[in-house]
Amino acid sequence: MTNSDLKQFVFVGMDKKTIAIIGAGIGGMALSILLAKNGFDVVVYEKNDKSGGRCSQLLREGHRFDLGATILLMPSIYRTVFESLGLNFDECFELKDLSTIYKLYFGNGEKLTISKDPEVMRPQLERMEPGSFIRFGPYIKKGYSFFCESYKNLLSRNFYNLFEFTTPLNVRMLFRLKVWLRHYTFVKRYFKNENLQQAFTFQNIYVGQSPLKAPALFAMLPGTELTEGALFPIGGMQQITSRLEAEALKVGVRFIFNTTVEKIGVEKGRATQLIFGDGNSSNYDLIVANADLPYVYQNLLPESRTSRGLENRSYSCSAVVFHWGLKKAYPHFAHHSIFLAKDFSKSLDAIFKEHSISKNPSFYVHAPVRTDPLAAPPDQDTISVIVPMGHLDEKKPQDWDALKKQVRTDVLKRLAEEGFADLEENIKFEVCYTPLAWKSIYNVSRGSVFGSIGHTIFQMGYFRPHNRHSRYRNLYFVGGSTNPGNGVPLVLLSAKLTYERILKENLQL
Repeated sequence: MTNSDLKQFVFVGMDKKTIAIIGAGIGGMALSILLAKNGFDVVVYEKNDKSGGRCSQLLREGHRFDLGATILLMPSIYRTVFESLGLNFDECFELKDLSTIYKLYFGNGEKLTISKDPEVMRPQLERMEPGSFIRFGPYIKKGYSFFCESYKNLLSRNFYNLFEFTTPLNVRMLFRLKVWLRHYTFVKRYFKNENLQQAFTFQNIYVGQSPLKAPALFAMLPGTELTEGALFPIGGMQQITSRLEAEALKVGVRFIFNTTVEKIGVEKGRATQLIFGDGNSSNYDLIVANADLPYVYQNLLPESRTSRGLENRSYSCSAVVFHWGLKKAYPHFAHHSIFLAKDFSKSLDAIFKEHSISKNPSFYVHAPVRTDPLAAPPDQDTISVIVPMGHLDEKKPQDWDALKKQVRTDVLKRLAEEGFADLEENIKFEVCYTPLAWKSIYNVSRGSVFGSIGHTIFQMGYFRPHNRHSRYRNLYFVGGSTNPGNGVPLVLLSAKLTYERILKENLQL
């Protein structure tokens, strides 16, 4: 049966199968639409009071903050998935293609404005490293080729067994994608200047990975953003969430908020029911967990070899995030600004080896008023500061109050050095999230806000936690910790892959 057959099939002349989805994140909502359109009776349970998960929004005193993703990358994946939902992605939103993707501030005082325009890039690159511009194009082209090939043969596929994944063709593909080579080693083939090496590898943090350890495959991140562009939906990234929820309601999906699933009841090799925090329960033909996969195995299901094995997986980093409503505007911020640490390698080791954070950390500032003036009151500003740091570590508990204070002091000091000296005195209010908050609010394992299960060589493709339980064969998974991986584009793609698997395994033609 082809994907086209799956897309067109609708249950006709038989009782609708009931499906419960745990979690109203982007993956769960996209999947709910696909299933409802194909004849399933779908209900979504969400522990919080609104949909969106880590792609939701905070509104306060006229300031609007994206709580999770702040940049729309890989728009080709959005278009593909929205098309499968019966929606035209570009017609659903007012999208701005950012001419300046971001502005980089290096630890030695240098600056670099990243743009898709080669004439903007040429003089900057040549100033930093004579001859580098001629290598910049091939690096971006190679990175984008990694994206195109990995999308076609790795990211957009379900692998039902090991033999499908380890074919000679796939093994050759993995060598072409240079999964055996580290990204930071790979970038040195193109740039000798350390700042340029940082400029074209720091994007690994998008999925919570260290540029020093991640496979060269992840050159696809700068390759894609400088080829397909970086977009911003006016109204913020929650516009994606709102559109999905509206479409789900339109096709008959039911949402039940403020309802915590405490356990998944199992019997004779099947997941039979959801058991809620108030002691009530409901039975379903199929269950899909959009909650974080390790959390589901370790908290909602009986203990198993898989749940114990997840303890030994490699997890992504976390972040502390400050949302500041500012009394005045700071026009010198770009929409996206990256402040890289003075000792880049040492700062990464503090995050990924010590599960902490260094003095003088790297951080990212999101200032959406540049593109969307309604993100703040007139003549004021809205900024979010995202500071990557280690995830929760039970073996080495961290003092998060002390770390938060340290990080805040270090960030404000660096911003003052870069020309934002009066920023602290113009903070109207502050909302802060630490890894403890990510774990508490969203049940993210170890507070790994970028997506808990990391992207190592042996945590990709078939080796990533599967989107169907091996024992309870009517229990499926959707989201960042299953196939194909972390980040909003891949979570959307996860919905499409899980949908195709559900239909393939549950049709009775």
